[in-house]
Amino acid sequence: MSHIYGRVALIGLGLIAGSMSLAMRRAGLVGEIVGYARSAETRDVAREIGLCDRIEDSAAAAVEGADLVVLCVPVGAMGLVAAEIAPGLKPGATVSDVGSVKRAVIDAVAPHLPADVHFVPAHPLAGTEHSGPRSGFAELFDNRWCLIVPQEGADRAAVDRLEALWQGMGALTNEMDADHHDLVLAVTSHAPHLIAYTMVGVADDLGRVTDSEVIKYSAAGFRDFTRIAASDPTMWRDVFLNNREATLEILGRFTEELFALQRAIRTGDGDHLHEYFTRTRAIRRGIIEAGQDTGEPNFGRERGG
Repeated sequence: MSHIYGRVALIGLGLIAGSMSLAMRRAGLVGEIVGYARSAETRDVAREIGLCDRIEDSAAAAVEGADLVVLCVPVGAMGLVAAEIAPGLKPGATVSDVGSVKRAVIDAVAPHLPADVHFVPAHPLAGTEHSGPRSGFAELFDNRWCLIVPQEGADRAAVDRLEALWQGMGALTNEMDADHHDLVLAVTSHAPHLIAYTMVGVADDLGRVTDSEVIKYSAAGFRDFTRIAASDPTMWRDVFLNNREATLEILGRFTEELFALQRAIRTGDGDHLHEYFTRTRAIRRGIIEAGQDTGEPNFGRERGG
């Protein structure tokens, strides 16, 4: 098949960038993949495992001649990276990202980009708790959604081309407004991660439960909390700081629901608990029926993801 892009530059070489490189190679979607990471150690590992066709020692060198540049760095760093690479961007190139927050990324990146470069933000809804250049795998995006977040007046051809790339990597795609994206992700990802971090923190602070008991007797629910809470701390710090309004709104709603459940438990209102759990179980079944998870034991996570 013909290549969708001649050269793709990946800035940041963690789980998502590594999986993108492997998925693009699997499907023969691009001619050349160039990578860059801020850490020399990460660049050395990427070279050792052949993660990209070429690893550069500067972001400016990596983006030279690239038809597509994908920012795969924490959202708090994207503005600085955009300013660094802007002078070397090829006219007509597309710049995208994989950040979990969109409005803050657009506000940070767009002002730095030349007028003759297309900016098409995106967010693949896929990941594991693992990070680093060795963590990627080509199947990460298979049957997972990637949300494309074009700005008003975006070049249609550039948007369609990026969408075709994600579809070629196995993803399902949809377009979404940036502010709506941030609210949806606050519900489906950001607040759940914060709750997971909190629950693991509660277990750590509970003096009557020793560390060995928490580890030895972890039931399925707590194991899933710890899996989520093992995610990259820098990335999630930046997510919460850059999507604070939507996350705080959802956490407020969560607190209201939690108080209602506390009241039902305190007053022995079994009918309320049963109705609530029945309704929420139906949502879980809907996720499985939509193909976004599995009903297998341990959710089918055979590879630790």
